[in-house]
Amino acid sequence: MDNSRETVLRERLQTGFLGIIAFGLLLFMLVQARFILISLAIAIILFSLTTDAIFAISHRLKVPKWLGTTLALIGITLAILWISTTIVSQVNEVVLTAITYAEQAQAALPTLTGWLGPEAQERVLTAISNFNITGWIRSLAGQASGVLSGSVLVILFVGFMFAEQVWFPTKMERLIGDPDRAMGVRRIIASIMHRVNRYLVVKAGVSAVTAVAVWLIFTLAGLGLAGPIALLTFILNFIPSLGSIIATAIAAVLAFVLSGDTTLTVVVGLACTLVQFVIGNVLDPMLLGQTLRLSSFGIILSLAFWGAIWGIPGMFLAVPIMVALMIVCAHIPWLRPVAVLLSREGLPDDGSEDDQIRPPTLVA
Repeated sequence: MDNSRETVLRERLQTGFLGIIAFGLLLFMLVQARFILISLAIAIILFSLTTDAIFAISHRLKVPKWLGTTLALIGITLAILWISTTIVSQVNEVVLTAITYAEQAQAALPTLTGWLGPEAQERVLTAISNFNITGWIRSLAGQASGVLSGSVLVILFVGFMFAEQVWFPTKMERLIGDPDRAMGVRRIIASIMHRVNRYLVVKAGVSAVTAVAVWLIFTLAGLGLAGPIALLTFILNFIPSLGSIIATAIAAVLAFVLSGDTTLTVVVGLACTLVQFVIGNVLDPMLLGQTLRLSSFGIILSLAFWGAIWGIPGMFLAVPIMVALMIVCAHIPWLRPVAVLLSREGLPDDGSEDDQIRPPTLVA
């Protein structure tokens, strides 16, 4: 009896150690191959969105699938290159303006921190002076320039995905060996694609409304960089919870840098905060509805984990990855507790409702 218990304990310890080693190797691979994996994840999302669009167009307008795929690939290429060059140009404009106004901002800092008192004011000014904001801004511009190289890789990935799309059902059946199980796997993939697509489309609309509102605030206040701030707000709003806070803080800081007026800075900051609060707490939940049934705490953990592994791109991809993980775990019995923890009400979404919306052959 004792020997059997020792054997079971030894096997569990070995399994635990092997699990820890495997998790460590996985983290190592995620960090070392981050550039390729991030590009692949973005390519999968773009492929999913485009496949949905092709499916809708081919069924409604009776357009041949090969023509829709060709036009979609051309559109993706042009859109990615345009977005990449726009982001780089806007970031460079913000960098040049911020460096130009750096001395003006430092001169206005004593006025902004005067209410703290002499001792606290001196500490704040010393801490700010020790922070190399110019170097940080230049490093940000260097990272933004890497968007162009990543865009080329994303375009290549999407192109090869379209090329392999025809053979995907056959590969799944031969890989699994059971047509019914292969159909189930394809149904899970189609459900993940549908959920992520709907989330991204709704989030893009909400972020666009927020960006327009911020652009109007900066324009009415007579401040420059209204376009770059609006674009930055649109991008950051894809990061749940933290993105709106960061966007508002950046808008307030740049309002102070551009104007040097404390009153105007407070007004712009409050206006941006009001916009983010109303849209984030009224419009966003109303449009998303039951699209995402994710735990708020799980979203924060996902943001922290993928942010630590992949940086800012990981924070953008945290929610789509979490949606995929919850649906997959909901279909695997021994991983279902993970799906329960990731869900909002303890009722994980397995995507079964999507079968009534569109057939799983979309991933074929």
